[in-house]
Amino acid sequence: MHNHAHTTGRKLQFSLWVTVVFIVIEALAGIKAQSLALLSDAGHNFTDALALGLAWFAFYVQAKPPSETKTFGYHRAGVLSAFVNALALVVLAFWIFYESYDRFLNPRVVNQDIMLVVAAAGLVVNVAIMWALHAESRHDINIRAAFMHMLGDALGSVGIIVGSIAITLTGSLWIDPLLSVLIGVLILWSGWDIIRESIHILLEGLPRGMKFDEVCGGLRSIDGVIDVHDMHIWSLSSNSHALSCHAVIEDIPLSASDAILHRMNHLLADRFDIHHTTIQFEHIECEHSGEICSNHHEMAAAHHH
Repeated sequence: MHNHAHTTGRKLQFSLWVTVVFIVIEALAGIKAQSLALLSDAGHNFTDALALGLAWFAFYVQAKPPSETKTFGYHRAGVLSAFVNALALVVLAFWIFYESYDRFLNPRVVNQDIMLVVAAAGLVVNVAIMWALHAESRHDINIRAAFMHMLGDALGSVGIIVGSIAITLTGSLWIDPLLSVLIGVLILWSGWDIIRESIHILLEGLPRGMKFDEVCGGLRSIDGVIDVHDMHIWSLSSNSHALSCHAVIEDIPLSASDAILHRMNHLLADRFDIHHTTIQFEHIECEHSGEICSNHHEMAAAHHH
């Protein structure tokens, strides 16, 4: 398992470096070719670097020993930096729209050969990274995000390749700013996604794709659990979730309640991928509170069926 994680971390780190190097090359080429589309695409590539960096950071944090990962600091640092970077991307997108508008009014001659070569190189880089991350993208939301970014960027590169050929054939200079606008929209879209996800985590929101009632119902259906209340579920990072709750059980010896606790944690880990739990038991003596018990047992029975 550790070895697998190590390979994933290495792949992410390598992908991140390749992307960063390519961003620099693409930005310089954009300036040289006077192509706003290339410059915009370098900006879009930056969104990928951000997604890869986050995924790598999350991996690095998870690899630390348990005593340290229990402190919440690291996880949130990654989420916070994602939030700040994503805000910067939104600003970048609006700068691209402004520049594109300017270029529609005053077209500039671009060097479409440089555009073609660099965009083709970009396509190769993106496809190679997507291929490297493909297997892991099924298990990890950060890596899945990075994978989707790469896909978006591959599309951006294809657009520039088609655009540069079109400029060569038709000589239309408005194609470059048009491509820039489309890439700007892609940047806004991916940036907004990161902003939404990170704000949600920072505001202690319910983890994405999780239903509060389902978790509650799942816990109530466990043998020995009479009721669950005061439940809170939140995310430490996009793939590390925590839960705290009070569970009402009958007045039974510790050894028996331990088995219930084990069942609760097992269900939370397996079905909902929640591994940080704090569960507090409250006891009920059944003969005194027959009312509550019989009701809840009926409920529990209903859940079981």
